[in-house]
Amino acid sequence: MDLHDALTQISEIRRQVARTEVFRGYRAVPVAFSGFLAVAVAVYQAMALPKPSEDLGAYLMLWIGAAVLSMTVMGAALFLYWWNYPTPLTRTTTLLAVSQFTPAIVAGGVLAFVLWHQAQDALWMLPGLWSILFSLGIFASYRLLPRATFWIGVYYLAAGALCLAWAKGENEFSPWAMGVTFGAGQLLSAIILYWTLERPHGEEQ
Repeated sequence: MDLHDALTQISEIRRQVARTEVFRGYRAVPVAFSGFLAVAVAVYQAMALPKPSEDLGAYLMLWIGAAVLSMTVMGAALFLYWWNYPTPLTRTTTLLAVSQFTPAIVAGGVLAFVLWHQAQDALWMLPGLWSILFSLGIFASYRLLPRATFWIGVYYLAAGALCLAWAKGENEFSPWAMGVTFGAGQLLSAIILYWTLERPHGEEQ
């Protein structure tokens, strides 16, 4: 066995071990921040955009801006975790967790772009579709997280289905479709992360 083969096998072993580790890079505070932000943006929309269907561009920019801010805060927290725990296993696990969730985020952006340019009459579906895509990201990565995270994925899937059934007609572009769905979901996620990973004597569930 030459050096290249040995290094390849070590890298593969490290990836396999990372898949069995509980990822601790997602922290309760930045996740809770995204939940409070969703509620705050919903309140702002209710006051500043009483008729969002008449200004879809502002509606999209508001919620996309909130999503970008949330991802920036989360990205900063992940970078600090990656920087403060510079072990090969930690960095491998971090890259694995990010790579598992990223496709759902990218898909949500592509979906918004396509609907905006090709089917604006279907934009009312975005809160539900975004929630369902978010659930898929959680299902893709929950094996690296506390087991209770699985139920967060179930929550987002159910909430997305309810949004598609409710947030139409008179309820199109309701601020609470996004505010309640992501506000409650992220706050619940923060509670699970704190309880299982961060509280004193907490254990991974």
